[in-house]
Amino acid sequence: MTISLKKKTLAVAMATAFVAAGAAAQVINPAKGTGELDWSSLDRFENMDLSGQVVTVAGPWLAPENAIFNAIVSHFEAATGADVRYSGSDSFEQQIVIDLQAGSPPHIAIFPQPGLAADMASRGLLEPVNYAVRQAVLDNYAAGQSWVDLSTYPDRDGVDEFYGVFFRVDLKSLVWYSPDNFDDYGYDIPQSMEELIALSDQMVADGNTPWCIGLGSGAATGWPATDWVEDFMLRLHTPDVYDGWVDNSIPFNDPRVVEAIELFGDFAKNPDYVQGGVASVGTTDFRDSPNGLFSVPPGCFMHRQASFIPAFFPDGTVIGEDVDFFYLPAFDSKPELGDPVMGAGTIATMARRSEAAEALLEYLTTPLAHEIWMMNGGFLTAHTGVNNDLYANETLRRQGEILQNATTFRFDGSDLMPGGIGAGAFWTGMVDFVSGDSAQDVANDIQRAWDALN
Repeated sequence: MTISLKKKTLAVAMATAFVAAGAAAQVINPAKGTGELDWSSLDRFENMDLSGQVVTVAGPWLAPENAIFNAIVSHFEAATGADVRYSGSDSFEQQIVIDLQAGSPPHIAIFPQPGLAADMASRGLLEPVNYAVRQAVLDNYAAGQSWVDLSTYPDRDGVDEFYGVFFRVDLKSLVWYSPDNFDDYGYDIPQSMEELIALSDQMVADGNTPWCIGLGSGAATGWPATDWVEDFMLRLHTPDVYDGWVDNSIPFNDPRVVEAIELFGDFAKNPDYVQGGVASVGTTDFRDSPNGLFSVPPGCFMHRQASFIPAFFPDGTVIGEDVDFFYLPAFDSKPELGDPVMGAGTIATMARRSEAAEALLEYLTTPLAHEIWMMNGGFLTAHTGVNNDLYANETLRRQGEILQNATTFRFDGSDLMPGGIGAGAFWTGMVDFVSGDSAQDVANDIQRAWDALN
């Protein structure tokens, strides 16, 4: 299986740069018993004697993230006597496949996205995780079943097994806006998709342009539109429809998928809605597209993009003052779908079983493990047992609350599709769509491209 990694790699690189710019110079690692952390998380592990057991961990985190992870596991080591040895690599995804196939993997492998983990599980190269860890995720993560589903894959015999713990999450279902601009015109934050559409119409009636949208990204042009479609799929249809679309058991040209593409078109192909008109959508670089939020007078009033986009805001922009965000709302008319959230995240899996490795995975489901990284910044979690006041800043705290209030979480769909689709036909199809092709024609073309892979 070839997984679409380009968009994910791009976003992670940008998010990492943004985090590094604002991260503390020194890793925060509180002494046991200090602060408002959940130190009771260690109680279970202090009854374990894992002295002399080494747990090797491999993942994508480099400085400063590797030091933060080492700080987190230091409390596990002190409680159990285990020795955790983390190794980070910017070529992790290539190296882990080599190590797994050679039979010399680390105990714990931390994948940047679940597609490659699922592929390795299907080859019998990962170990299923025990029931206690699965239950901890189900009980303690908001939308717990979603996180279990995202970690459950067919093994070599086609039997579904639970394989890992999501640890560190990225949030995509956000709309950015200028509070001053909203205040100047008396606009309120929409609480539903119906209100968001009505607000957009009101802005047009007031002589304003609601949205700034740009799909440009060099060779990856088109990917921002895939995020719109993915978010709309979750707001129009049940999670099983989303999952079927992602694995193509529901064809790309299914009417339900076409409906989501057309809803994106209601925004991106409406000349009154988009700064620069429809012709600018496919050509404006996504990094430049939010600039209209900051111009005087405003070139646009809203921009839908993931949590990394502040990396491209003007220097000195203060989140919460110059710009702010709200959750991309769900439809009031579809209460059965709840409040879905789309994003990404890293998943810790077991590549080589040991008692200490199993214990470390269980430790990563505790509030304490999450809270230490929360204090250091650059970390979001769906764990409902954490102390949200420990987030490094108000922006992260509010984004964390969006994750905690989610009723469904799904991973970025295009990153889970085969590379020729998720990083190919889907991208180019969205450019064709905003350039004038119909949603049905685009969906037909993408499905033909998928069929050609088989």
